[in-house]
Amino acid sequence: MRTWVAPGRVNIIGEHTDYNDGYVLPIALPLVVRCAAGARTDGSVRVASRQRPGEPVVVAVSDLARQRALVPGWARYPLGVVAEFTRRGHRIPGVDLDLDGAVPIGAGLSSSAALSCAVAVALRDLFAPGVTDRVLIDMARAAENDYVGAPTGLLDQSAALLCTAGHALLLDVRAFAADTAAPRGTGHEQIPFDLAAFGLELLVIDTGQPHELVDGHYAERRDQCAAAAEALGVTALRDLAAADVDRIADDVLRRRARHVVTENARVLAVAEKLREGVDPRGIGPILTAGHASLRDDFEVSTPALDAAVEAAVAAGAHGGRMVGGGFGGSAIALVDREGTEAVVAAVRRRFADAGLAAPRTFAVVAAAGAHRAR
Repeated sequence: MRTWVAPGRVNIIGEHTDYNDGYVLPIALPLVVRCAAGARTDGSVRVASRQRPGEPVVVAVSDLARQRALVPGWARYPLGVVAEFTRRGHRIPGVDLDLDGAVPIGAGLSSSAALSCAVAVALRDLFAPGVTDRVLIDMARAAENDYVGAPTGLLDQSAALLCTAGHALLLDVRAFAADTAAPRGTGHEQIPFDLAAFGLELLVIDTGQPHELVDGHYAERRDQCAAAAEALGVTALRDLAAADVDRIADDVLRRRARHVVTENARVLAVAEKLREGVDPRGIGPILTAGHASLRDDFEVSTPALDAAVEAAVAAGAHGGRMVGGGFGGSAIALVDREGTEAVVAAVRRRFADAGLAAPRTFAVVAAAGAHRAR
């Protein structure tokens, strides 16, 4: 058995823009899912997880489609990747998959994509070495969409596979999605993201309130964005200018569109500042503005996420925002390294005063994408 790893991710900026053909700016986290994998010859897939104690799940490769509804929900992520490989004509005679994840589940840090991508890179190396990163991203995304039933875009899988240490990944989703034939795809750029050089840290605040893509809220926002684009006769909200938004008659659709349009502008503004190598403290207000937009226009924040951001900024953070799809999960705060403890203490006090369970907090750096560990 050899081991492969794939990271979780956090967006510096750019939420709910990916499925609107827009721009995103994620980093990979040092927290990873590990997949120890080895070939079998009996035509079966055996999946076990340290986070799911009990008997392993064993399914015949030929029965993956028929058994989908009968396997536990967690096992559909790895089994879905195997099913996608076979659906695309890659022969898998059988495989053992032993999983161990350090990415918090339900925290909005893409633990599911980390799991799917760890399995995907393992299967590619074992059975289909000619598959490119770009195609692998599409396969991992398809596994989550079709086998799990989670309506994800390309963001999470792209971050897990393409991010590099010390960099944020600027992804132009429209250009990237259109170029599946390129070895690594076009439409992306590695932008230096070294906060330590400026005495800064990126603090993650996990509220402990689980975030689930399959609960319907995420799909509802996607449908609303599609309806807003249709109302103005454009392919996607990425095609709108700020002045176009006011032409949408429906108030809810107008606010959804306004978030996407302004969020795309925020992504490009942050990317430009980082590209120029200026003090990253300057991106802080842009992050906070992104949170206000997600809270007010897109309506995906929660009282706990709002409390985390407000307390962090009040305690000296240069900016903060919720991350991920919303309705739970995590927030980030850009903090001076020597002020991290004070920000953490302030957030914990705010949670205690509100009767909320203490959040989990940890600083992260821009880490490497999926790779073979040993």
